[in-house]
Order: sequence, then structure tokens, then C-alpha cells
Amino acid sequence: MPSCWSTSGPPGCGPCRSFAPVFEAASTEHPDILFAKVDTEARASPAAAAQITSIPTLMGFKDGVPVYSQPGALPAKALHDLIGKIHDLDMDHVRAQMQASDPR
Repeated sequence: MPSCWSTSGPPGCGPCRSFAPVFEAASTEHPDILFAKVDTEARASPAAAAQITSIPTLMGFKDGVPVYSQPGALPAKALHDLIGKIHDLDMDHVRAQMQASDPR
């Protein structure tokens, strides 16, 4: 579950700083999930490839498939709920939807 953020500019990204402890707590509560932070200033290419336009942006992947990407800091309960929803996703259904919407 990557979180895209930035430390640049005075005083930096306020929402990024306020979301950091929520993100850290969730990573401790869910050791079975890979949590990562991507500094969009230091890693501009991956951020551009992920089409990050606002920070912080939280992304969720399941089985290597991107299933969530939204800018904005989440409160702890909302992040907990999001993690549960991603965990409960039926990936066979998600892949079928993706294949059905592929114009090729």
C-alpha cells in the first residue's frame, strides 16, 4: 500500500505530515501488508508513471493489480475500512471486469 508524499517546500506537505502517523500505525497493525512511502520529489519518474497529481496520494494493490488510488489524507478508521475492503476483494471478479472493459 504505497503512500505518495513530499517533503519539499517550507513547511512541506501538511496533509502528508498529518497522515504519516496514521499510515505508520496501519503498517504496524497489518504486518502481512507491504506499506511503502514514495517521495514524489526524489522519485519523480515512478510518481509520474503512477499519474500522481496531488499529495498525499494513497494507492492500494492486490495480487499486483492496482485497485485504489485517491489523493488526500485518510483518518485512521477510513484507512482501516479501506484495507478491509481491499482484503475482501474478489480478484477473479476484478480481473473479469478489467478484461471486459479492455477495448482490445
